Amino acid sequence: MQVLVLYYSKGGNTRQLGEEIAKGVESTNIKAVIKSTNEVTKEDFQESSGIIAGSPVYFGGMAADLKRVFDEFVGVRKKMENKIGAAFATGAHHTGGKETTMLSILQCMLIYGMIIVGDPMDASGHYGVACLQAPDETAASDAFKLGARVAELCKKLQ
Repeated sequence: MQVLVLYYSKGGNTRQLGEEIAKGVESTNIKAVIKSTNEVTKEDFQESSGIIAGSPVYFGGMAADLKRVFDEFVGVRKKMENKIGAAFATGAHHTGGKETTMLSILQCMLIYGMIIVGDPMDASGHYGVACLQAPDETAASDAFKLGARVAELCKKLQ
Protein backbone atom coordinates (compact mmCIF):
# COMPACT_ATOMS: atom_id res chain seq x y z
CA MET A 1 0.00 0.00 0.00
CA GLN A 2 1.21 3.50 -0.76
CA VAL A 3 0.14 7.12 -0.46
CA LEU A 4 1.20 9.61 -3.11
CA VAL A 5 2.35 13.03 -1.89
CA LEU A 6 2.13 15.15 -5.02
CA TYR A 7 3.34 18.74 -5.18
CA TYR A 8 4.29 21.66 -7.34
CA SER A 9 7.00 23.80 -5.77
CA LYS A 10 8.82 26.70 -7.35
CA GLY A 11 10.82 27.91 -4.36
CA GLY A 12 10.94 24.73 -2.28
CA ASN A 13 8.47 25.58 0.51
CA THR A 14 5.69 23.34 -0.81
CA ARG A 15 8.14 20.49 -1.34
CA GLN A 16 9.33 20.87 2.27
CA LEU A 17 5.76 20.73 3.58
CA GLY A 18 5.15 17.64 1.44
CA GLU A 19 8.21 15.98 2.93
CA GLU A 20 6.77 16.49 6.42
CA ILE A 21 3.49 14.94 5.25
CA ALA A 22 5.41 11.96 3.85
CA LYS A 23 7.02 11.41 7.27
CA GLY A 24 3.54 11.14 8.77
CA VAL A 25 2.48 8.62 6.13
CA GLU A 26 5.56 6.49 6.78
CA SER A 27 5.02 6.60 10.56
CA THR A 28 2.07 4.25 9.94
CA ASN A 29 4.21 1.70 8.04
CA ILE A 30 2.70 2.72 4.71
CA LYS A 31 4.99 3.72 1.86
CA ALA A 32 4.99 7.41 0.94
CA VAL A 33 5.73 8.17 -2.69
CA ILE A 34 6.67 11.84 -2.94
CA LYS A 35 6.73 13.28 -6.45
CA SER A 36 6.63 16.65 -8.13
CA THR A 37 4.19 17.42 -10.91
CA ASN A 38 7.02 16.86 -13.40
CA GLU A 39 7.73 13.35 -12.08
CA VAL A 40 4.28 11.89 -11.38
CA THR A 41 2.71 9.27 -13.63
CA LYS A 42 -0.77 7.89 -14.12
CA GLU A 43 0.52 4.69 -12.57
CA ASP A 44 1.42 6.61 -9.39
CA PHE A 45 -2.21 7.71 -9.18
CA GLN A 46 -3.61 4.24 -9.82
CA GLU A 47 -1.23 2.41 -7.47
CA SER A 48 -1.87 4.77 -4.55
CA SER A 49 -4.57 4.25 -1.94
CA GLY A 50 -4.52 7.95 -1.22
CA ILE A 51 -3.22 11.19 -2.69
CA ILE A 52 -2.20 14.28 -0.76
CA ALA A 53 -1.64 17.09 -3.25
CA GLY A 54 -0.09 20.48 -2.59
CA SER A 55 0.59 23.78 -4.27
CA PRO A 56 1.72 27.29 -3.55
CA VAL A 57 -1.00 29.90 -3.90
CA TYR A 58 -1.46 31.30 -7.40
CA PHE A 59 -4.21 33.93 -7.48
CA GLY A 60 -6.14 32.01 -4.82
CA GLY A 61 -5.94 28.66 -6.61
CA MET A 62 -3.54 25.83 -7.30
CA ALA A 63 -0.55 26.23 -9.61
CA ALA A 64 -1.28 25.60 -13.28
CA ASP A 65 1.11 22.65 -13.35
CA LEU A 66 -0.80 20.80 -10.62
CA LYS A 67 -4.06 21.49 -12.45
CA ARG A 68 -2.41 20.16 -15.61
CA VAL A 69 -1.80 16.84 -13.87
CA PHE A 70 -5.46 16.52 -12.86
CA ASP A 71 -6.51 17.48 -16.40
CA GLU A 72 -4.12 15.08 -18.15
CA PHE A 73 -4.85 12.15 -15.84
CA VAL A 74 -8.64 12.41 -16.20
CA GLY A 75 -8.59 9.08 -18.05
CA VAL A 76 -7.89 7.26 -14.76
CA ARG A 77 -10.65 9.14 -12.95
CA LYS A 78 -12.94 6.13 -12.51
CA LYS A 79 -10.06 4.14 -11.02
CA MET A 80 -9.62 6.79 -8.32
CA GLU A 81 -13.12 6.45 -6.89
CA ASN A 82 -13.18 5.82 -3.12
CA LYS A 83 -9.49 6.54 -2.60
CA ILE A 84 -8.54 9.08 0.08
CA GLY A 85 -7.69 12.63 -1.01
CA ALA A 86 -6.27 15.57 0.95
CA ALA A 87 -4.58 18.90 0.22
CA PHE A 88 -1.87 21.25 1.42
CA ALA A 89 -0.74 24.74 0.43
CA THR A 90 1.92 27.36 1.01
CA GLY A 91 1.81 31.08 0.51
CA ALA A 92 3.91 34.20 0.77
CA HIS A 93 1.35 36.27 2.70
CA HIS A 94 -0.65 35.44 5.82
CA THR A 95 -3.95 36.28 4.09
CA GLY A 96 -2.93 35.03 0.67
CA GLY A 97 -5.52 32.40 -0.30
CA LYS A 98 -4.13 29.17 1.12
CA GLU A 99 -7.61 27.87 2.01
CA THR A 100 -9.02 28.62 -1.44
CA THR A 101 -5.98 26.94 -2.99
CA MET A 102 -6.66 23.79 -0.98
CA LEU A 103 -10.33 23.92 -1.95
CA SER A 104 -9.38 24.10 -5.64
CA ILE A 105 -7.34 20.90 -5.18
CA LEU A 106 -10.14 19.20 -3.26
CA GLN A 107 -12.62 20.09 -6.02
CA CYS A 108 -10.55 18.09 -8.50
CA MET A 109 -10.37 15.18 -6.10
CA LEU A 110 -14.14 15.24 -5.63
CA ILE A 111 -14.59 15.07 -9.39
CA TYR A 112 -12.21 12.10 -9.39
CA GLY A 113 -14.62 10.41 -6.95
CA MET A 114 -12.20 10.48 -4.05
CA ILE A 115 -13.10 10.57 -0.37
CA ILE A 116 -11.89 13.94 0.92
CA VAL A 117 -10.44 14.57 4.36
CA GLY A 118 -9.01 17.61 6.05
CA ASP A 119 -6.34 17.66 8.69
CA PRO A 120 -7.19 16.09 12.06
CA MET A 121 -8.73 17.94 14.96
CA ASP A 122 -5.46 17.89 16.91
CA ALA A 123 -3.92 19.86 14.02
CA SER A 124 -6.10 22.72 12.72
CA GLY A 125 -9.19 20.64 11.92
CA HIS A 126 -9.69 22.47 8.64
CA TYR A 127 -9.28 21.94 4.87
CA GLY A 128 -5.73 20.63 5.05
CA VAL A 129 -2.30 21.86 6.09
CA ALA A 130 -0.96 25.26 5.10
CA CYS A 131 1.92 27.46 6.04
CA LEU A 132 3.38 30.87 5.42
CA GLN A 133 6.57 30.40 3.38
CA ALA A 134 8.72 27.53 4.71
CA PRO A 135 7.05 25.23 7.26
CA ASP A 136 7.67 26.20 10.87
CA GLU A 137 7.45 23.76 13.78
CA THR A 138 3.64 23.95 13.98
CA ALA A 139 3.15 23.46 10.24
CA ALA A 140 5.57 20.53 10.23
CA SER A 141 3.71 18.90 13.11
CA ASP A 142 0.32 19.45 11.44
CA ALA A 143 1.71 18.08 8.15
CA PHE A 144 2.93 14.94 9.91
CA LYS A 145 -0.52 14.48 11.44
CA LEU A 146 -2.26 14.90 8.08
CA GLY A 147 -0.01 12.30 6.48
CA ALA A 148 -0.66 9.86 9.32
CA ARG A 149 -4.42 10.48 9.15
CA VAL A 150 -4.63 9.80 5.44
CA ALA A 151 -2.51 6.65 5.76
CA GLU A 152 -4.60 5.30 8.64
CA LEU A 153 -7.81 5.92 6.68
CA CYS A 154 -6.33 4.11 3.69
CA LYS A 155 -5.68 1.11 5.94
CA LYS A 156 -9.27 1.15 7.17
CA LEU A 157 -10.63 1.20 3.63
CA GLN A 158 -8.39 -1.57 2.37
